[in-house]
Amino acid sequence: MKKAFIEKSYQLAKEQYAAFDVDTDNVLKQLDKVIISLHCWQTDDVGGFEKAGAVLGGGGIQATGNFPGKAKTIEQMRADLDKAMSLLPGKLRLNLHAIYGEFGGKLVDRDKIEPKHFQGWIDWAKERSMGLDFNCTCFSHPYADDGFTLSSKNTKIRKFWVEHTKRCREIGAEMGKQLGTPTVHNIWVPDGSKDTPVDRYTLRKLLKKSLDEIFAVEYSKKYLKDSIESKLFGIGSESMVVGSYDFYLGYAIQNNKLITLDNGHYHPTEQVGDKISSILLYVDEILLHLTRGVRWDSDHVLTLNDELMLIAQEIIRANALKRVNVGLDFFDASLNRIGAYVIGTRSAQMAFMYAMLEPFNTLVKFENEGNNFERLAFLELLKSMPFGAVYDYYCMINDVPTGQDYVNEIMKYEKNVLSKR
Repeated sequence: MKKAFIEKSYQLAKEQYAAFDVDTDNVLKQLDKVIISLHCWQTDDVGGFEKAGAVLGGGGIQATGNFPGKAKTIEQMRADLDKAMSLLPGKLRLNLHAIYGEFGGKLVDRDKIEPKHFQGWIDWAKERSMGLDFNCTCFSHPYADDGFTLSSKNTKIRKFWVEHTKRCREIGAEMGKQLGTPTVHNIWVPDGSKDTPVDRYTLRKLLKKSLDEIFAVEYSKKYLKDSIESKLFGIGSESMVVGSYDFYLGYAIQNNKLITLDNGHYHPTEQVGDKISSILLYVDEILLHLTRGVRWDSDHVLTLNDELMLIAQEIIRANALKRVNVGLDFFDASLNRIGAYVIGTRSAQMAFMYAMLEPFNTLVKFENEGNNFERLAFLELLKSMPFGAVYDYYCMINDVPTGQDYVNEIMKYEKNVLSKR
């Protein structure tokens, strides 16, 4: 899109929003405070680099599709991430799973990983002035084959995963220390039962015991933030998941941990956006894993839909952006993986921008006065406002492609790089 057209469109949009007492220039400054953590596993379909040709194996999740161009090495992954980031405005972080270390061609089991295996990623992030987030990887491993890790009744297996997660927290703290921005370490385990279990209580008691052991070592919050993530069900855990929402919410409140809200991990009739204002009354911070649920599957590429919009609106309306860590979590192997990043990240940014463009004080005034018609009318009018022109301008001043131009850039990369792998 031509610069003159974008500038003219933005000025017209600016005037229209000014009629609602919204300052678009200020909104663009606020948008810089939305820092999104890209998930590295979109580049390779959650395979990791523990061994050559590794693929996602079990754990209640699945990557479907076989689109060409998957990253097969760390070098390819980093090149793909750099390409995606070159097409995105705003500030970004990178979220790593423990299976993405640099192990030098040697098999390093997960209870033996160390910060040195991730020093390359720390250096890479430092060169780009960005932070890192981290996750223990409690799936795609023989000790996860029976569906239980941190809640396993087999003491050897449970201790293995406790040690793995302890080491992941240590690695995360080292990342935060070297990069000068705290790493969010997230714990998600696939533990659950395909059919109806009898002894749920013991399984959850074991999970709590494991978490207590994992968190026995304290790290400064300047370096590490701990978060825990629930799930409604997964493949092989359809009847019961040990780490349910109730379990983790209770643990997070009692132990002052972050709670991870993945909007694909709840019943389709539940709205994560509606949970945010309640949870923030009881915990200091939350972690978002933004995705798009389609029926039973939670990991479709994020799009600008009503669910995402409500999440962003509730955060901005509560003036809680400083207390929310924003991450993405989807993996689609059926389409261009760089394109998936760009679509998902831009959708998240636009949702937050749309929320910032609301005339909040005016809407609250209507609400407090009981003027429900005016409130509804303004909310409907805002849907047809030219927020796309504001986002295009944001892309332009950040020197990244505007409008549909990013599609052409991605297709060039697919032709020149991805198709040759």
